[in-house]
Amino acid sequence: MAGTQTHVQEQTHSGASLKTKQWSVAIMSTLAFTVCFAIWMMFAVIGIPIKKMLDLNATQFGLLTATPVLTGSLIRVPLGMWTDKYGGRIVFFLLMLSTIVPIWLISYATEFWHFLVLGLFVGLAGGSFSVGTPYVARWFEKRQQGFAMGVFGAGNSGAAVTKFIAPALVVAFGWAVVPQVYAVGMLVTALAFWMFTHHDPKHVIPGHITYRRQLEVLRDPIVWKYCQYYSIVFGGYVALSLWMVNYYVGEFGLDIRVAALLAACFSLPGGVLRAIGGWMSDKWGAHKVTWWVMWVSWICLFLLSYPATTYTVQTVSGPVTFTLAHNVWTFTFLMFILGIAWAFGKASVFKYIADDYPANIGTISGVVGLAGGLGGFLLPIMFGALLDITGVRSTAFMLMYGVVWVSLIWMYWTEVRRTDVLHHALLSAEGKVQARY
Repeated sequence: MAGTQTHVQEQTHSGASLKTKQWSVAIMSTLAFTVCFAIWMMFAVIGIPIKKMLDLNATQFGLLTATPVLTGSLIRVPLGMWTDKYGGRIVFFLLMLSTIVPIWLISYATEFWHFLVLGLFVGLAGGSFSVGTPYVARWFEKRQQGFAMGVFGAGNSGAAVTKFIAPALVVAFGWAVVPQVYAVGMLVTALAFWMFTHHDPKHVIPGHITYRRQLEVLRDPIVWKYCQYYSIVFGGYVALSLWMVNYYVGEFGLDIRVAALLAACFSLPGGVLRAIGGWMSDKWGAHKVTWWVMWVSWICLFLLSYPATTYTVQTVSGPVTFTLAHNVWTFTFLMFILGIAWAFGKASVFKYIADDYPANIGTISGVVGLAGGLGGFLLPIMFGALLDITGVRSTAFMLMYGVVWVSLIWMYWTEVRRTDVLHHALLSAEGKVQARY
């Protein structure tokens, strides 16, 4: 009897210990990812005084803000594979340490190429997503993985955090102080992460599985479809998080602090609400959530794409001229809705991955994250080029409107069209009739 009680107590203690480890890993990984993402988005704010200092055009500004995103994207595939092979704890910790010196050195940069080169090294912080996603997911059961990955993905709110912190530092002390503060923050976060996280040998793949075998997933067209989805819900999120402060300043003539605050209305829900998107994906499935996310994005981007236009109408009383244009409040409201939709979409895409590829989440999340990150790299540069060519700021939204069209068409032909909605409805109706009789 005593032996049985002892065994039960051991099981209870083991279960409590596992739950503690689960949430310790989830919370610390989310905190670390928030800091990494804030640093990854740093040029969205300090890029504005640097643009003025170096007299950059819109395309050069787009390149400046996007450069960290390039390395943060390219490193995601190897980081995902290393996470599968060695475990997320050690990979995440070393990744954070590797960025501290480059972040600090940005405050001493004086030439455009200095910022680009250092930005490439600082951008490694953006690869933390493909480390933390599989690391956190493997600590939870499959039915909870969507929510767990959503909690971790809420670290995207670092894009909003940098919009709260960096403008205040820029106004009070100058832009050069921001990288120094962020470097110290990264060091403290890395040490705290190592102290309060755990490693489980069962979460790594067997040693005989080679990198070549891991990369065989690139032959799977479904993976490329998920890459397309993620290029808009994450790539678009990153691109607009980088671009919006500059957009508000240029389009509405706002102060950098007010512009950053309004830009956070997009960035903050786009990160924080990702956990709700994960819960929704667990409950209703990744497909339904993603399908509605794409339609909401389509509507918002269509409205945002419309440039300020002046019309002259000939009436019986003579010509009447009026202007159609977004004011700062309607624009911010649409951006807020878009941020919510993309928060849900980022979670639902990774729920697809957890459902379809449970054995190598790290590799697949690295590949899909690479596609999303490349979208975040290329889009700001294209925003700047389109602005320089056309002089119309809303061309940024026109471009993303086209990307959403591609996702909707692809999703319809590969998923929605194959759903036998009519036949299912007829069977349900027939079943109800039979039940009556």
